[in-house]
Amino acid sequence: MNLFDIIAVLITLTALFSYLNYSYLRLPTTIGVMLIALAMSLSLIVFKALGLDFTSQAEAIIGKIDFDETLMHGMLSYLLFAGALHVNLDELVRQKWVIGTLATLGVLISTLIIGTLIWLALNLVGIDLAFIHCLLFGALISPTDPIAVLAILRHAGVPKSLEMKITGESLFNDGVGVVVFILVAGIAAGGDDLGAGTIVAIFFEEAVGGAIYGLLLGWITYWMLARVDNYQVEILLTLALVTGGYALALAIHVSGPIAIVVAGLMIGNHGRLLAMSELTREHLDTFWELVDEILNAVLFVLIGLEVLVISFSLSTLAAGCLAIIIVLLGRFASVGIPINVMRTRREFSPHVVKILTWGGLRGGISVALALSLPAGAEREIILTMTYCVVIFSILVQGLTVEKLIRLTSRQAW
Repeated sequence: MNLFDIIAVLITLTALFSYLNYSYLRLPTTIGVMLIALAMSLSLIVFKALGLDFTSQAEAIIGKIDFDETLMHGMLSYLLFAGALHVNLDELVRQKWVIGTLATLGVLISTLIIGTLIWLALNLVGIDLAFIHCLLFGALISPTDPIAVLAILRHAGVPKSLEMKITGESLFNDGVGVVVFILVAGIAAGGDDLGAGTIVAIFFEEAVGGAIYGLLLGWITYWMLARVDNYQVEILLTLALVTGGYALALAIHVSGPIAIVVAGLMIGNHGRLLAMSELTREHLDTFWELVDEILNAVLFVLIGLEVLVISFSLSTLAAGCLAIIIVLLGRFASVGIPINVMRTRREFSPHVVKILTWGGLRGGISVALALSLPAGAEREIILTMTYCVVIFSILVQGLTVEKLIRLTSRQAW
């Protein structure tokens, strides 16, 4: 099966699942299509256990899709740019200290807490996973991915300041989380020569270098946009920014996600206001909203189908159930500690920690990072734990966060 056939199958399944969700389930699109894909995958597994093997062709198709390559070096740049394009920069700047702290210090705290608790819990149930691999799991599961729940947050009437905290944190902690994952993975692979100074230098090269590169990329694109008045050309320029800019970021070893977010913020604010006509803004918004919706739907279908190529066992499923509880505890601590410290200098909504904890969904990035690990027993344990957390996060947290918001909104924000 060639690349076109794989794309044809994915697009067809995504369209069919979207239709079924819209007609019958009426769930948010990303959650609905993933639930249908997951149900189909589990049905195939059950049929196989009963002696009716319909999974061979499906497994062959899914096995040919490199999830890590597809998301991290394909979809991610478009999704991040589309998300950053509609973020109000003035509001983001007002929340910069909160967002910056949660996206950096919060990720580091989460990685350490989750890694330590997972190591202790797995030892108690007789699963042998080295501490460095537990930290690796902590690093890949710490970035939040609230794309599926943002529409719910807006519909539930969550305060703009809280919505901005969740959106801003998710846009930036993807990049920070990937950098932390790369560093921990390097140590796990035998990088004993990575001293503290080297780790700090790599972190700043990736994160700070990515931000500076994103500013430069955004400014060049803005300069070009200001000199044309043709929406076809201007949309092509933004496509070039995302595609070529992300590829170059990877080539020069700076954080592509951070670079694209920074560039997207610049184009979405200064570019939209000063370099585009009303017609261009309308077409640009429509184009990137459509790209965002389609890629998100395809991504969540892929998440649902990936269960076909993951090896589950009773012990790894038990580890996955433990991981769900531990990740929630880690999220609560990594959000609560910084916010309670910052409460001495600024006001926060009374229930902000609860909303940020339950609304901090895990998604495709965590699965992609887990799938990028080298084959081995450690990978199977980490992958199963990651998948259990992501499925719980999207289906349970994603479908109940609106109820939590409405419940807490009865009290004074």
